[in-house]
Amino acid sequence: MHDHTDVLDSKGTTMALYMDVHSLDGPVTLGEVAKAHAADLAIQEDHGVHYLRYWVDEGNGKIFCLVDAPDAEAANTVHREAHGLVADEVHLVAEGL
Repeated sequence: MHDHTDVLDSKGTTMALYMDVHSLDGPVTLGEVAKAHAADLAIQEDHGVHYLRYWVDEGNGKIFCLVDAPDAEAANTVHREAHGLVADEVHLVAEGL
């Protein structure tokens, strides 16, 4: 279980769990999001970030990403460099059972 306090990665960097939200101007397909997610995974290690899961509301153009990162900016940097689709919202979250 992740908690946003004192979670360390293998390099000793403090990590936290974030949920980000992307609000697009129109519908998006799961396939399009899968491609963007693959681009995130390809470069995430460069920023000490680990994208864990994502969810898509295709008809409303909403994407939700769960990410383990040292901070919100590192998570958004991966999105920016991978495909340019930066989150509209980033929330620090704690995992429940």
